[in-house]
Amino acid sequence: MFYHCLLLAVVAFWLGACPFSVWVGKWLLHKDIRQYGDGNPGAYNVFRAGGRKTGVLAMVLDIGKGIPFVAIAHYQLGLPTAAVMVVGLSAILGHAYTPVLGFKGGKALGVTGGVLIALPQHEILLSVLVFLALSSLLVVPDAWRVVSGMTGSLVYLTVTHGLSLEPLFMVCVIAILAAKHYNDLKVMPRFGGKLGSRLRPRRTADLGQQ
Repeated sequence: MFYHCLLLAVVAFWLGACPFSVWVGKWLLHKDIRQYGDGNPGAYNVFRAGGRKTGVLAMVLDIGKGIPFVAIAHYQLGLPTAAVMVVGLSAILGHAYTPVLGFKGGKALGVTGGVLIALPQHEILLSVLVFLALSSLLVVPDAWRVVSGMTGSLVYLTVTHGLSLEPLFMVCVIAILAAKHYNDLKVMPRFGGKLGSRLRPRRTADLGQQ
């Protein structure tokens, strides 16, 4: 069992380390997507560099990296939950710190989504989607939306499951995502979006115009 977990963790890491978005940009667009947007080697900059079709392809590939070996670990080999989560975290780390790009990987949102899809604990994916949707309505910038959404899921899982593997897994995911969004997180969060703009305190000048 240990060797199965170790082997799957290694291959999941290397699949995650494959910079599909960079390759899509190079082979289909003949562009280096890292020269666009925020310089991140992820699917979002493929959209910026080449449009919808190539962007969707890159996004599907990035999400897909997180699925196969997590699914094999659980559905085919029946490994314990902890082992399955280790495999998933390995895939995320591979994308975030890929040796193929000198350990300068992407922000790991797509591959994280793939891992959450493949995990047997579907409650984790559902809670992440709910809290990400809520944070997108309340908070800006995007980095804080991601971290606050994931943190909301962590709080929910802790309340419902106590000190168990599910919250521990989310702590690890948040740590990776926070590290990859570190520079963006230096900007203090503020209310934004449809609900956030309504909840944001009005400035004196705004009140004076009424």
